[in-house]
Amino acid sequence: MKKKTRYQTRRFTAVLMSAILLTGCAWPETIQTQPETGSSYETYSANELTHKNQFRQLEEEIFQDSLTQSALDLHFTLSAPEEWGVGEISQTFGQFSTETTVEDFEKLGKWKDQLDAISIRNLEEDQKLTYRILSEYLETELSAQGLELYSEPLSSTIGLQAQLPILLSEYAFYDRQDVENYLSLLSDIDRFYSQIIEFEKQKSEAGLFMCDQAARDVLSSCEPYLIQADHSFLSETFNTRIDALTDLTEEEKAAYKEENLKVLTDHFIPAYQLLMDGINGLMGTGTNDKGLCWYPKGKEYYEYLVRANICSSYNTIEDLKRAMEKQMSEDLNALGEIAASNPQLSDSLETYSFSSSDPTEILESLKTQITEDFPGLPQCNYTVKYVPKPLEGSLSPAFYFVPPIDQYEDNVIYINNDSRFHSEDLFPTLAHEGYPGHLYQNVYFIANNESSLRKILSFSSYTEGWATYVEHYSYTLDNGLEENMGELLAYNNAVSLGLYALLDVYIHYDGWGRDEVKSYLESFYGISGDDVVDSIYYSLVENPTNYMEYYVGYMEICQMRQTAEHVLGDNFSLKEFHTFLLDLGPAQFSVILPEFLSWLEDNRPD
Repeated sequence: MKKKTRYQTRRFTAVLMSAILLTGCAWPETIQTQPETGSSYETYSANELTHKNQFRQLEEEIFQDSLTQSALDLHFTLSAPEEWGVGEISQTFGQFSTETTVEDFEKLGKWKDQLDAISIRNLEEDQKLTYRILSEYLETELSAQGLELYSEPLSSTIGLQAQLPILLSEYAFYDRQDVENYLSLLSDIDRFYSQIIEFEKQKSEAGLFMCDQAARDVLSSCEPYLIQADHSFLSETFNTRIDALTDLTEEEKAAYKEENLKVLTDHFIPAYQLLMDGINGLMGTGTNDKGLCWYPKGKEYYEYLVRANICSSYNTIEDLKRAMEKQMSEDLNALGEIAASNPQLSDSLETYSFSSSDPTEILESLKTQITEDFPGLPQCNYTVKYVPKPLEGSLSPAFYFVPPIDQYEDNVIYINNDSRFHSEDLFPTLAHEGYPGHLYQNVYFIANNESSLRKILSFSSYTEGWATYVEHYSYTLDNGLEENMGELLAYNNAVSLGLYALLDVYIHYDGWGRDEVKSYLESFYGISGDDVVDSIYYSLVENPTNYMEYYVGYMEICQMRQTAEHVLGDNFSLKEFHTFLLDLGPAQFSVILPEFLSWLEDNRPD
């Protein structure tokens, strides 16, 4: 799947906001400004102002704590942290251990107590929304206490070891200090990976280590990084970034290039060898090659993952599963009707093509075509890059690289040219990653929302759901497809994604094994072959809830749109609906739904 990329361990991030300061004044019982004739001003009690300030102070505390846990997190979140009140921090990847997680839970509990002590009724309207998002988040994270060893940082495609190198290659050098920081950070990778292996050993001792197939997949993803330093893509990308700096002499650039090769040789390559040795040493200790529910507290952990990653408006997994099954049924029926009404389309499924395969041409076409149904964006730019050859086998077909929030104008989209993805259609892919997908949604929200806290909160079901929804929308645009083909492809993709999302629940919550999955795929979808079944099955076993983030988010947005179209009738505006979702921004769907119902009521015809 196509993943939006930003390095972050599962820690909360928030924002620094200034408290109201009064000099030389005592707080009266009620603060009121004398209005001029014909004017009106809001009046706040001292109690209301206290709660507003307490909320801002809590945001500041969480912001400072979150951005100082990892130098990489900080660099990819803020290009100029000093302007946001963040001081210098140690250039490390942070800590990865169960002890650190326990400390994090203590902080989460403290923040939840502080939040509960603040009366939401006394907050500004935008603060109330942030309050609800924060409250839901903290409650969800605290529900994972005691399940620390169930988390898994390593997996073949979206695991930390697979994504970290591409992040290092995108580490921006704004000046000389960034180069120094990067080299210090890169020197820390072997220590960081040694902590991950210690964590995996703890998992093994608890009977929670990954199955052998997952371990082999992780090992395969590590192999490309063992090549000689001067042949590494991290050497090539480092040199390119160094050469672009104007505050270094040629001698200084050469010295830094040599130092980078030494760090790659002494730390980066040994880190991946250490990781592989550790995984090999634990091979065979995994007790479960099925879903999470086969572990002692696996079902409880899956419930946490669904709540944390999917953030659905449905109260239980059973309710959510029924909603997904219903959506799948509707999409299958629509797919069948289109195919039956247009039998000639079946003959074109192997030969259809879009009008362009040039990334820039496609993105510019999308930018122009979406203006009728989506609000405008501020000025921004993008660069299309290709995944380095050594990483093609272990990364997604494409991904959007999230820029720092104080430099949101500069965006990067990666395309993977691996032969596995040659059948990927570039037009809808770039709609997903670019316009009106991840790039568009991210730039719009950062530019239009004043809350820095909200800008760095991540809710992947919203962002991936939005990108999947607009990817399907792109099939309706002028893209070179024959009539009805776009609609057929959109429903086909929705059904395929829904199949994976449902299997995720069947495997991790209902306990299906490989045989049940094989039988289901053969009986209902005509999918057979051990290699195909194994690929699907183990992808889902290794990455619980991954496909659900896309499908459930897409489903929630589709359901809101259908409801709005039904209730508003001729008053429904697709652009206004999109604007509502974009203005609201990333949040849990359990929080979004009440906001949507209020928006619907406000726009209901008299």
